[in-house]
Amino acid sequence: MRNSARIVGAAAVLLLTVSGCGLGSGDAGGKESPTGAPSSKVTGKINFQTLQLKPDFDKYINGVITDFETQNPGTKVNWVDIPYEGAQERLVTDATAGTLPDVVNLNPQFAQPLEKEGLFLDLAKAAPKAQAMYVPGAWDSFQIPGKTGSYGFPWYLTSEVTMYNKDLFTKAGLDPATPPATFEDLWADADKLAKAGNGEFYGLHPALDTSFITDLAKLGVPLLNDAGTEWTFNTPDAAAYVDRLSKMYKAGVMPKDSLTQTHADQIEAYQAGRIALFPSGPNFLKIIKENAPAIAKATGVGPQITGPHGVANMAVMGLLVPTTSKNQATALAFAEFMTNAKNQVAFSKIVTVLPSVTGALKDPYFTDVSDGTIESQARKISAEQIPKAVNQVPVQFDDRIKAVVIGKIQLAMQGQLTSKDALDQAVKEANLITGG
Repeated sequence: MRNSARIVGAAAVLLLTVSGCGLGSGDAGGKESPTGAPSSKVTGKINFQTLQLKPDFDKYINGVITDFETQNPGTKVNWVDIPYEGAQERLVTDATAGTLPDVVNLNPQFAQPLEKEGLFLDLAKAAPKAQAMYVPGAWDSFQIPGKTGSYGFPWYLTSEVTMYNKDLFTKAGLDPATPPATFEDLWADADKLAKAGNGEFYGLHPALDTSFITDLAKLGVPLLNDAGTEWTFNTPDAAAYVDRLSKMYKAGVMPKDSLTQTHADQIEAYQAGRIALFPSGPNFLKIIKENAPAIAKATGVGPQITGPHGVANMAVMGLLVPTTSKNQATALAFAEFMTNAKNQVAFSKIVTVLPSVTGALKDPYFTDVSDGTIESQARKISAEQIPKAVNQVPVQFDDRIKAVVIGKIQLAMQGQLTSKDALDQAVKEANLITGG
């Protein structure tokens, strides 16, 4: 179970809305920064903060730090890692006090409110040579809607694939070598699977908490206005999608007890053989193998389900440099070093994540499937999606907004609200929360 903890640990960080902080300090003088930073001397001490990566990744991160210090004599990187609990409060406190660390590990969802306050360096100005190295969608994740500039070096990424039970596909008369790739394929296959299951197994699990808003984005529904200040997803296309979900739920394509369940319940249902389709991160393949070997043996993997535009979703973690850092040149150089192709490929071999550097995705580790394992197939599929993938979950979609939206959709699927009323109410209440 140790491997499971490691796999879930790093990948789960991508879903968090908080990260950590510490004290920024350092001197100037020394080697020039590869980023093209205005203050170009790389030397002195910096503090680098991550969120709950110790102790599983001590060897890797300490190794990267040692390499950086060796290549940049006179530098010292102090690595601080904080637990999930209390991280948000600590970050806000340090930001208010101006004592953030020199390099901060954050995801876009929590970074953006602080970016808007001008707390991080705009890398378009501070590191103008960096952008060309990274996957465009990952780089853009740290932009502020309606404004120029970007504020984070993308670090590690995840992009879901579609896991499916080949044995159940065969029972339903479906080709076990042809998984669904689009929503229309998914819905058609799920319907056939549920009919074949006759209450023994179902087509899919809704997992609305992680899938609903992303699915709307994939279907081309405008979630927010151009300025990112007002929710706008109460459209006819969105209503049609909710109607489709409701129809499938009433027809028994999904388990009756699944409507209010979460992604964790979806995992359990797949491992138990109760559902045939499981769109999620490839990191769960190893967990399924440990917890349900028979299901793992029957599992195939296909591409992420996409809409008419074929754009996949990805989750992003990044490294940001606060404007309060007293050693910005070294902080920028270290953040770029930590996220370079070599170091990201090495990290991807330890935990099931993907690199954000375009060149790193060409490494044989992400292209070679000659070992015949499902893990290598999933890695290749996931890596192929990344260059054109985007982070489709708006940073404004926090837990408060999610609770409102998912609650209304659940009522619609139960027949207590029309799809239009559910979406109208969700948009109205979401805008009250965000001040739109």
